[in-house]
Amino acid sequence: MQILPVLVIAFISISAVIALSIGLKSSKDRKKRTKSKSSVIDRETIIKDANKRLSANPKDPIALESLANLYYEEGEYKKAMRTYQLLIDQTGSSPDLNEGELNLRYGLSAMHTESWTEAYKGLMIARNKNPEGFEVNANLGRLEFMRKNYEKTLGFLKRALRAQPDHADSLKYLGQSFYRMKRYSEAIPYLRQAVAARPEDKESLYALARCQYEISQLEMAQKIFRHLRTDPRWGPNAALYSGTIFAKKREWEEASMDYQIGLQHENVTGELQLELKYRLAEAFNQTRHIDRALAILNEIYEVAPGYKDVSAQIKRYRELNSNKNLQIYLLAPNNEFVALCRKLTQIVFPRARVKVNDMNIRQSEYVDILTEVKTNKWEDIVLFRFMRTEGQVGELFVRDFYAHSKELHAGRGFCFTAGSFTDETVRFVEARLIDLIDKPALMKLLKSIDSNALSGLN
Repeated sequence: MQILPVLVIAFISISAVIALSIGLKSSKDRKKRTKSKSSVIDRETIIKDANKRLSANPKDPIALESLANLYYEEGEYKKAMRTYQLLIDQTGSSPDLNEGELNLRYGLSAMHTESWTEAYKGLMIARNKNPEGFEVNANLGRLEFMRKNYEKTLGFLKRALRAQPDHADSLKYLGQSFYRMKRYSEAIPYLRQAVAARPEDKESLYALARCQYEISQLEMAQKIFRHLRTDPRWGPNAALYSGTIFAKKREWEEASMDYQIGLQHENVTGELQLELKYRLAEAFNQTRHIDRALAILNEIYEVAPGYKDVSAQIKRYRELNSNKNLQIYLLAPNNEFVALCRKLTQIVFPRARVKVNDMNIRQSEYVDILTEVKTNKWEDIVLFRFMRTEGQVGELFVRDFYAHSKELHAGRGFCFTAGSFTDETVRFVEARLIDLIDKPALMKLLKSIDSNALSGLN
């Protein structure tokens, strides 16, 4: 029996809340309708009063200014421009008119209509009247950025940001200006703030990653590049740079994947497409997919036969494709490369017993193999160096090899390369017990080795 009064009270309370909510909503709706109606009445009143004054005086400044402001607020920027110009023409004879404010509104209206020359003119006059004004500096900075006057952009936007430190456009264009002037470290703080204010601003995000890339903050840059790889606008460039970072780390499979993602975009054409293909060919080469590398290079050659060193690379890849041992020498993992080099030490002295005493691998650049060579007539300590390069080997590098051989008390040295030696290098070894084995000589030795028999030497 005690439950009934409680239910009655609850029902009354709920009804009161509903009635109050309905009342508040009705009140808000009435206010909204009243405001909208008032706005229409105010607009009609402004136009009516202005036309009345203009019929008496076509140059009436009060009427013209009320109309100009109305057009500006309603987004009728062409009408606003024309009306503000009429007012500006009267500033010399009407001291009550604010010349700076009128030129500011004229310049802003011109920007909305993309009348850039008129916008610049109006804003510069406005700035003479108020050098520290936020709106005038922010918009002049944007205009100078569009005109690629980046030094002037910096001056205007720094003043604007003193007035409004979190203004997203000013942060963006200031950061972009530093970026385009290659002042990457200075660009980064502004671009970070611009992206924080507008996470959807992919242009600033890409510029931030490029700045980080240029100052060798590669891990941070790559996170952004990989995030942007699928973006229709920035994806191809982002994929190129992400792949390049992987290539610097010699992570060729990942680099290959990024380059292929970049090439999948519909809008990738011209120089960017050629560069992505060129890098992809090298990634395929490094992962020993020589056939695929050749196919890509042939595609480039058909479109742009003079692009970089494509002709030479096609010749090189054809040679690699026809010689498995050369592939191993240049591209294989270190264990396969070392097995091949050990076999080469035996071929140099085919009738001798060659014992390996020590090996020193310098990353993927070269390997030193210290051997003890014995024949029926002599025995000696011989140091071999096998370099994984196709370029020229200079004198300083061979001097280092010679000094190292003396430290190890080697009586003789052999220096191998898949490239060539400079003339200075050849002259240096003339009076020393060092043999230089260049690419033609190396190729002859490689052709005499059965690559299938190398697995037992790993």
